[in-house]
Amino acid sequence: MIYLFFVKHYSTVWIYCSFSTVCILEQNFDGIILICQSYEQLPDELECLKAPLQDYSAVDCCVGEEISLTKIRNVTLATKLNKIRNKTNALLFLLLCSLVFDFSACLYQCNLVIFLCHQPLEVREHKSSPHKVAVLGIWVKNQAQGEAVTELATALESGRLVYRDIGGSDPERMAAPRVAEYVQAVFKDSPVTVTVVSNLNTLEKEYPCLAAVNRCANTVPRHQARVIKLLYCGEGPIQQTLMVVGKGITYDTGGADIKAGGIMAGMHRDKCGSAAVAGFFQILAKLKPKHLKVVGAMAMVRNSVGSDCYVADELVVSRAGRRIRVGNTDAEGRMVMVDLLCEMKEQALKEVSPQLFTIATLTGHAIRAMGPHYSIIMDNGAAQRSGNALQWQKAGEVLGDLFEVSTIRREDYEFHKGKSEYEEILQSNNLPSSATPRGHQTPAAFLIMASGLDKHGVDSDKPLPYSHIDIAGSSGPFPGVPTGAPILAMATKYLEL
Repeated sequence: MIYLFFVKHYSTVWIYCSFSTVCILEQNFDGIILICQSYEQLPDELECLKAPLQDYSAVDCCVGEEISLTKIRNVTLATKLNKIRNKTNALLFLLLCSLVFDFSACLYQCNLVIFLCHQPLEVREHKSSPHKVAVLGIWVKNQAQGEAVTELATALESGRLVYRDIGGSDPERMAAPRVAEYVQAVFKDSPVTVTVVSNLNTLEKEYPCLAAVNRCANTVPRHQARVIKLLYCGEGPIQQTLMVVGKGITYDTGGADIKAGGIMAGMHRDKCGSAAVAGFFQILAKLKPKHLKVVGAMAMVRNSVGSDCYVADELVVSRAGRRIRVGNTDAEGRMVMVDLLCEMKEQALKEVSPQLFTIATLTGHAIRAMGPHYSIIMDNGAAQRSGNALQWQKAGEVLGDLFEVSTIRREDYEFHKGKSEYEEILQSNNLPSSATPRGHQTPAAFLIMASGLDKHGVDSDKPLPYSHIDIAGSSGPFPGVPTGAPILAMATKYLEL
């Protein structure tokens, strides 16, 4: 159960100063946030809290069942934490978590509380105070524990902050050129190298499927596409190479297959796959893991509608040389990623122990199949043989970044085979994914086929492990704040948290 209690004055604690600098300070706190199973289990050091909690539980039957707030020493509180944050500037909170110290649980609880303190980018840019909470302290008995938790929690939250800035901001504030500027600023003077591709001729030559989606938006300079490439190389000999492509649709009108009936609202969130790529690189920049190389690509494109938009029935030849028939312009996410995935495939053949990924808010079917709150991961044969998807699922359990596992089947590949001699591959049928059987699995098969990864399966001389991750259900509610999925699971799995 989670109990939140607020009180003035407490002892020496570990502090987050503006979510970045860690130090030991004597601090007068505006409130205490207590996370535990039962206040009866409080240790001797917190004996002073037992009496107020017992008194409060006598008048509030919800204590022990849900989040509870109480008033101690005349601290005036609103009924909900978010109301307190919004009405009061520069609050100082002390977090009491994991009374019997468990590192993973403490890290999870820290990130949960910091997440509640998030201030959206547009708000930060128009208010004098960049944070809702000025200082967050963590109560621990051991200095080394405090240092380790604060370092990791700060790094993880910095990644989620980047994710939320890109993924949650409106389609003009985070139009593709401005995303590129933001990413360049974030990684200035860091171990991450950033390269931005903006030239239309280069986009058309190297990424023809992406260029087709960009064709309409390209007539508006502030909406023109960007491919943002990120590179991190850890110290020492490289033992593993991660290669990640993110879907970054800055706004999805549906294109010529326009989204109707009011379902276009919220489509600025269709860039959360690319936001996850940037967020993960921010964690890498903070923690600097050794022996790891990570290559990232953010496909930042607006799927606009107009006289120059790409349309169903068009034939587009992918970077891998596959003739693709467009079936539905609202299936643009797979189009903007497929050539970048092909480029990653080409590079992967030269890398040490490569693993390829695509991350996207790709299908409504993902939500229909698994419900909200869950990411879905699907392995190709080479990744499945190593148990990759199950490892991701296990890693996600550690910090509450939850996964369901799906399987790519033969009929998914059959679904995307060309239906006439004109095309080799059908991009999509003309139905929404949510109305299509296996609507979240078939796009993974398309990405494999259209990128040429089907030539690198388990029966090839050079098999390449690849996984597709659909975060349509887990990326966060709208209206609401993006969650940061799946970067906590990624960090847990590959950075050995």
